[in-house]
Amino acid sequence: MADFLSFNRFITQDVLIVFYYFGALLMPILLYFFRGVLLKKVSFLRSVDEKLRSFYGKFGLREKILFWMTFLTIFFCMELCWRMVFEAMIGYFDMHDYLYRLSTQVRN
Repeated sequence: MADFLSFNRFITQDVLIVFYYFGALLMPILLYFFRGVLLKKVSFLRSVDEKLRSFYGKFGLREKILFWMTFLTIFFCMELCWRMVFEAMIGYFDMHDYLYRLSTQVRN
């Protein structure tokens, strides 16, 4: 506990992992379930949703399959980018932690 309070133990990696999973898993699920609330509260989103629904309704089976394949590809690319951002941050803070430990060893 003393290491934590004196900042000799860094919690950055643990916190980043929690935020990664929050953004990667929980945010899409929450946005999907609160979509209805957003559509009721924001008239701009409601009008966009109506236009997109009428546009999607005109699609044939082939266009609908292509739409969902494109949507899933973009979604997985966003998830991959989210992952890479957090890996870069974790790598940065790991280097910081390693250099901190190295500097304390040199002093002793």
